[in-house]
Amino acid sequence: MDIIHLLPDSVANQIAAGEVIQRPASVVKELVENSVDAGATHISIIIKDAGRTLIQIIDNGIGMSGTDARLSFERHATSKIRQAGDLFTLQTMGFRGEALASIAAIAHIELRTRREEDELGTSVKIAASVVESQEAVSTPVGTNFSVKDIFYNIPARRKFLKSNQVEFSNIVTEFERIAIVNPQVSFSLTHNAAEVYNLQPSGALQRIISLFGKTMNNQLLPVSVDTSIAKISGFAGKPESARKRGALQFFFVNGRYMRHPYLHKAIMSSYENIIPVGEMPNYFINFTVDPKTIDVNIHPTKTEIKFENEQHLWPILSSAVKEMLGKFSAVPSIDFDTDDAPEIPIFRKDMAFPSQPQIKYNSGYNPFKMNIPPKSSVMEDWGKLYHNFENAKDVSSLPDTDFKCEVNVSRDVSLLPEATGEVTGGMYIQIKGRYIITSIKSGMVIVDQHRAHTRVLYDKYIRRIMAKVPAVQKCLFPEIIHFSPSQSEILAAIEDELSVIGFEISNLGSGSYSVNGIPEGTEGVNYEELLRKLIDSAMECGKVQSGIVLHQKIALTLAQQAAIPYGQVLTLQEMEQLTEELFTSPDANFTPDGKHTLSQITNDELTKRFK
Repeated sequence: MDIIHLLPDSVANQIAAGEVIQRPASVVKELVENSVDAGATHISIIIKDAGRTLIQIIDNGIGMSGTDARLSFERHATSKIRQAGDLFTLQTMGFRGEALASIAAIAHIELRTRREEDELGTSVKIAASVVESQEAVSTPVGTNFSVKDIFYNIPARRKFLKSNQVEFSNIVTEFERIAIVNPQVSFSLTHNAAEVYNLQPSGALQRIISLFGKTMNNQLLPVSVDTSIAKISGFAGKPESARKRGALQFFFVNGRYMRHPYLHKAIMSSYENIIPVGEMPNYFINFTVDPKTIDVNIHPTKTEIKFENEQHLWPILSSAVKEMLGKFSAVPSIDFDTDDAPEIPIFRKDMAFPSQPQIKYNSGYNPFKMNIPPKSSVMEDWGKLYHNFENAKDVSSLPDTDFKCEVNVSRDVSLLPEATGEVTGGMYIQIKGRYIITSIKSGMVIVDQHRAHTRVLYDKYIRRIMAKVPAVQKCLFPEIIHFSPSQSEILAAIEDELSVIGFEISNLGSGSYSVNGIPEGTEGVNYEELLRKLIDSAMECGKVQSGIVLHQKIALTLAQQAAIPYGQVLTLQEMEQLTEELFTSPDANFTPDGKHTLSQITNDELTKRFK
């Protein structure tokens, strides 16, 4: 009995859908790219329930005939390839003819389309790869795709979709990637009847500003280079705008978004020794190359691209970014064109040299000859040091002298839990504005002041979140801040957590917010930067976490920003209070992200060091 057989088209389409259509954002990507390929100048995207209920794409492109409308849902049906050689000259987004067939296999679809030369358009309805109807209808020029109930016939796939905030965030990500590189097209994005984006045709920089906020206008510098291998254009961020997470980093090739770790390293090498280690610059870079020199068909979603001249692109890209940084004074330089620049005379053979400079010195100076006070006066000064010495309880009772030491000495402190060592009394010493040293029964302990304060604040914020008892510090003058639509979506998702911690934020509309209250203990912190980091923390790898994980991320980010910075000089009382609060924590030895807060040196270790 034969055991190998051909799969039915409906099953084959569902398998293909698993590669091409991973979530609602994949549907948006494929359909919007088709609209761009169709020459549309305006594209509307309507989403309901993060794509679960409805994904509708409306464009004013060239449209399709009745025959094309029906044939477009067949596997490998395409208008862009006639022969194998066409694969090497592709200038469009989609070309394999898998997307529509895959979408039709896992959703209810209605397509309405009309060409300009036709009086009537065509309506096609498909469910699970089965054509339910096809008829002539009156419809505007262009294409109107409605995708309803995604994965309705694959319950397991539908069950594994994330929350609405996560899925819509992924839709926004795909939308941004297409909108950035097509500034000549107007886009609108509506979610649950609320308009999120309304982008008008504009220049490349203005499109980026429209998507990510007005602050980008002062953070980006233009990058441009034209070679025989590739033409590179776009923008890269100023060093001061670099950040540890949530950096906006986009590569495009011939108008198509791509990921490319090798070229990313080329940009990072340009910022080496300019930005702190671990921080990432923003960049929006577009490569224009001969289609014959790239292969876009190595990944199901076509986001990974292979370049023929990959190694030659590294120095071109790196030098272009370095030139940009130097040209716009983003790195230190010496300017010899200023008015106060030193005048350097031109050397000539007959030039007369100036006379030898004369040096004046004191011939009678003797460094070993010092004005030493009489012996009696020295003895009197030393005697003062021991006056009332036996009765002195601390340094403050000693007489004033010229001998000073920058050491803070504390009073005796109470015994602390055995888990971290018991303080027997001694002194607190701050070293290099970073460490606090104090004695314990078993030896001594060195505390990292920033990490210790992070631990203390984290525990405090977690208790507030769990008890839902906010501690709010009202702002005398509310601060107005601005966020992009995608950031606003995340901010709305974590609004309750921020409120419990102590933030009072009012939505003013159009991405503007008023900060009316802040958590106690965060005075002096940059609220806008803090909120951006809280939003970034809630977005781990593009996903909004929920429950205790989200609480922990928000509490940790807030604690790290509000903690005592390195270099801040602490008073005796502050060192004592911080140390005591740290030792009362059940996890005093580590920060919430696993870093050591303190280090102990035992009496035995001290003894060994002096043998």
